Amino acid sequence: MPLNREQKQAIVAEVADVASSAYSAIAAEYRGLTVDEMTELRKEARNNNVYLRVVKNTLARRAVEETDFECMKDGMTGPLVLAFSQEDPGAAARVINDFAKSHDDLVVRMVSISGKLLEPSEISTLAKMPTYEQAISILMATMKAPVQKLASTLNEVPGKLVRTIAAIRDAKEAG
Repeated sequence: MPLNREQKQAIVAEVADVASSAYSAIAAEYRGLTVDEMTELRKEARNNNVYLRVVKNTLARRAVEETDFECMKDGMTGPLVLAFSQEDPGAAARVINDFAKSHDDLVVRMVSISGKLLEPSEISTLAKMPTYEQAISILMATMKAPVQKLASTLNEVPGKLVRTIAAIRDAKEAG
Protein backbone atom coordinates (compact mmCIF):
# COMPACT_ATOMS: atom_id res chain seq x y z
CA MET A 1 0.00 0.00 0.00
CA PRO A 2 1.57 3.32 -1.05
CA LEU A 3 2.14 6.03 1.50
CA ASN A 4 0.31 9.32 1.16
CA ARG A 5 2.10 12.65 1.33
CA GLU A 6 1.44 13.23 5.05
CA GLN A 7 2.78 9.79 5.97
CA LYS A 8 5.91 10.38 3.92
CA GLN A 9 6.45 13.77 5.57
CA ALA A 10 6.02 12.19 9.01
CA ILE A 11 8.62 9.51 8.23
CA VAL A 12 11.08 12.08 6.88
CA ALA A 13 10.55 14.30 9.95
CA GLU A 14 11.04 11.38 12.34
CA VAL A 15 14.23 10.12 10.70
CA ALA A 16 15.57 13.68 10.33
CA ASP A 17 14.96 14.31 14.03
CA VAL A 18 16.82 11.14 15.00
CA ALA A 19 19.65 11.85 12.52
CA SER A 20 20.13 15.38 13.83
CA SER A 21 20.88 14.14 17.34
CA ALA A 22 22.63 10.84 16.51
CA TYR A 23 26.36 10.26 16.92
CA SER A 24 26.86 7.72 14.15
CA ALA A 25 24.91 5.93 11.44
CA ILE A 26 25.20 2.59 9.71
CA ALA A 27 23.43 1.58 6.51
CA ALA A 28 23.27 -2.14 5.82
CA GLU A 29 21.67 -4.19 3.10
CA TYR A 30 19.25 -6.67 4.60
CA ARG A 31 18.25 -8.61 1.45
CA GLY A 32 17.79 -12.28 2.36
CA LEU A 33 17.04 -11.85 6.07
CA THR A 34 13.87 -13.50 7.32
CA VAL A 35 11.19 -11.68 9.29
CA ASP A 36 12.31 -13.45 12.47
CA GLU A 37 15.91 -12.36 11.90
CA MET A 38 14.83 -8.74 11.32
CA THR A 39 12.73 -8.92 14.50
CA GLU A 40 15.78 -10.21 16.36
CA LEU A 41 17.89 -7.35 14.96
CA ARG A 42 15.27 -4.78 15.96
CA LYS A 43 15.09 -6.23 19.48
CA GLU A 44 18.89 -6.07 19.84
CA ALA A 45 18.87 -2.48 18.57
CA ARG A 46 16.16 -1.47 21.04
CA ASN A 47 18.11 -3.05 23.91
CA ASN A 48 21.18 -0.96 22.97
CA ASN A 49 19.31 2.32 22.41
CA VAL A 50 19.88 2.23 18.65
CA TYR A 51 17.25 3.66 16.30
CA LEU A 52 16.74 1.11 13.54
CA ARG A 53 14.47 1.79 10.58
CA VAL A 54 13.84 0.56 7.07
CA VAL A 55 12.99 3.62 4.99
CA LYS A 56 12.56 4.13 1.28
CA ASN A 57 15.78 5.53 -0.10
CA THR A 58 14.18 8.70 -1.48
CA LEU A 59 12.71 9.49 1.93
CA ALA A 60 15.98 8.60 3.67
CA ARG A 61 17.92 10.96 1.38
CA ARG A 62 15.57 13.80 2.29
CA ALA A 63 15.77 12.94 5.98
CA VAL A 64 19.56 13.13 6.16
CA GLU A 65 19.80 16.46 4.35
CA GLU A 66 21.37 19.17 6.53
CA THR A 67 22.55 16.62 9.10
CA ASP A 68 25.97 15.11 9.77
CA PHE A 69 24.92 12.13 7.67
CA GLU A 70 24.32 13.99 4.42
CA CYS A 71 27.48 12.29 3.13
CA MET A 72 25.49 9.04 2.97
CA LYS A 73 22.94 10.32 0.43
CA ASP A 74 24.71 9.10 -2.70
CA GLY A 75 25.13 5.56 -1.41
CA MET A 76 21.49 5.00 -0.51
CA THR A 77 20.52 2.41 -3.10
CA GLY A 78 18.94 -0.99 -2.70
CA PRO A 79 17.13 -2.34 0.36
CA LEU A 80 18.83 -0.65 3.33
CA VAL A 81 18.20 -0.61 7.03
CA LEU A 82 19.45 2.52 8.80
CA ALA A 83 20.83 2.34 12.33
CA PHE A 84 21.52 5.52 14.32
CA SER A 85 23.45 5.57 17.62
CA GLN A 86 21.55 7.66 20.13
CA GLU A 87 23.78 7.69 23.22
CA ASP A 88 27.19 6.31 22.31
CA PRO A 89 28.94 6.49 18.93
CA GLY A 90 29.77 2.80 18.76
CA ALA A 91 26.36 1.35 19.73
CA ALA A 92 24.92 0.99 16.21
CA ALA A 93 28.22 -0.39 14.93
CA ARG A 94 28.31 -2.99 17.73
CA VAL A 95 24.72 -4.11 17.06
CA ILE A 96 25.11 -4.35 13.27
CA ASN A 97 28.63 -5.83 13.44
CA ASP A 98 27.66 -8.51 15.96
CA PHE A 99 24.50 -9.39 14.04
CA ALA A 100 26.35 -9.52 10.70
CA LYS A 101 28.87 -12.00 12.13
CA SER A 102 26.12 -14.60 12.57
CA HIS A 103 23.97 -13.56 9.58
CA ASP A 104 25.78 -13.39 6.25
CA ASP A 105 22.77 -11.77 4.55
CA LEU A 106 23.27 -8.52 6.49
CA VAL A 107 25.94 -6.59 4.56
CA VAL A 108 27.26 -3.25 5.78
CA ARG A 109 27.20 -0.66 2.97
CA MET A 110 27.97 2.65 4.71
CA VAL A 111 29.41 3.80 8.02
CA SER A 112 29.32 7.44 9.05
CA ILE A 113 30.42 9.30 12.16
CA SER A 114 30.63 13.06 12.70
CA GLY A 115 29.93 13.88 9.07
CA LYS A 116 32.60 11.55 7.71
CA LEU A 117 31.84 8.57 5.53
CA LEU A 118 34.06 5.64 6.48
CA GLU A 119 34.77 2.43 4.62
CA PRO A 120 32.30 -0.37 5.48
CA SER A 121 35.24 -2.45 6.73
CA GLU A 122 35.89 0.15 9.45
CA ILE A 123 32.70 -0.83 11.28
CA SER A 124 34.74 -3.08 13.58
CA THR A 125 36.92 -0.12 14.58
CA LEU A 126 33.84 1.91 15.42
CA ALA A 127 32.31 -1.06 17.25
CA LYS A 128 35.40 -1.30 19.48
CA MET A 129 35.03 2.28 20.70
CA PRO A 130 34.44 2.37 24.44
CA THR A 131 31.05 3.33 25.83
CA TYR A 132 30.74 6.51 27.89
CA GLU A 133 31.16 4.61 31.16
CA GLN A 134 34.18 2.73 29.84
CA ALA A 135 35.80 5.96 28.62
CA ILE A 136 35.29 7.60 32.03
CA SER A 137 36.77 4.53 33.70
CA ILE A 138 39.85 4.64 31.44
CA LEU A 139 40.26 8.36 32.10
CA MET A 140 40.01 7.91 35.87
CA ALA A 141 42.52 5.05 35.83
CA THR A 142 44.92 7.19 33.80
CA MET A 143 44.55 10.12 36.18
CA LYS A 144 44.90 7.89 39.26
CA ALA A 145 48.04 6.02 38.13
CA PRO A 146 50.67 8.77 38.83
CA VAL A 147 49.27 9.52 42.27
CA GLN A 148 49.14 5.84 43.14
CA LYS A 149 52.73 5.36 41.94
CA LEU A 150 53.89 8.35 44.04
CA ALA A 151 52.12 6.99 47.14
CA SER A 152 53.67 3.54 46.75
CA THR A 153 57.13 5.08 46.18
CA LEU A 154 56.84 7.24 49.31
CA ASN A 155 55.60 4.23 51.27
CA GLU A 156 58.62 2.21 50.13
CA VAL A 157 61.13 4.49 51.97
CA PRO A 158 60.00 3.67 55.53
CA GLY A 159 59.42 0.02 54.51
CA LYS A 160 63.00 -0.29 53.28
CA LEU A 161 64.29 1.30 56.52
CA VAL A 162 62.34 -1.21 58.64
CA ARG A 163 63.62 -4.15 56.56
CA THR A 164 67.23 -2.86 56.92
CA ILE A 165 66.92 -2.51 60.71
CA ALA A 166 65.36 -6.00 60.91
CA ALA A 167 68.24 -7.44 58.86
CA ILE A 168 70.81 -5.77 61.18
CA ARG A 169 68.98 -7.12 64.24
CA ASP A 170 68.91 -10.65 62.79
CA ALA A 171 72.64 -10.40 61.96
CA LYS A 172 73.48 -9.36 65.53
CA GLU A 173 71.34 -12.14 67.04
CA ALA A 174 72.98 -14.70 64.78
CA GLY A 175 76.53 -13.44 65.46
